[in-house]
Amino acid sequence: MIISLVGYMGSGKSHISKVLSQELPLKLIDLDHQISLKNKMTIAEIFEKRGEIFFRKQEREILEEILATEENIILSVGGGTPAYYNNMDLINQHTENIFLRTSVKNLAERLLKQKQKRPLIAKINDEDLPEFIAKHLFERNVFYSKAKYTVDTDGKEVEEIVREIKKLF
Repeated sequence: MIISLVGYMGSGKSHISKVLSQELPLKLIDLDHQISLKNKMTIAEIFEKRGEIFFRKQEREILEEILATEENIILSVGGGTPAYYNNMDLINQHTENIFLRTSVKNLAERLLKQKQKRPLIAKINDEDLPEFIAKHLFERNVFYSKAKYTVDTDGKEVEEIVREIKKLF
């Protein structure tokens, strides 16, 4: 079984997937990390040097490879992955997936601390970030809402979220 986590950047996918993979115990694959390894660049460098279209093609290609060759893993996908091509349909076909739903307020608080590591928001003024997230989240929620399960993360510790996910399986 492949368990995948989807949600907006800052929703906790990477951290929660690490804890979940240790508790279940399943191998963890982080899609962004795999893209970085293959291209020998950080995600920010890929966006800067090759552009978002190149990144999205790499993302799709590596997602397909993982879904075709792996089993019994936790897969953490990037925040934008479900919104491109038919990636969310592919994720639904091959994985048990959970949307980590997080409020705009909490996302903005988390992302303000890590803006420089996030190519999509690095150049946005701090005061404009909540509005950007709200608009972006509105566009992407169409895809996130296709997930088989939804776990709300606001006001919860990582351990509580992991327990909720484990109960689903």
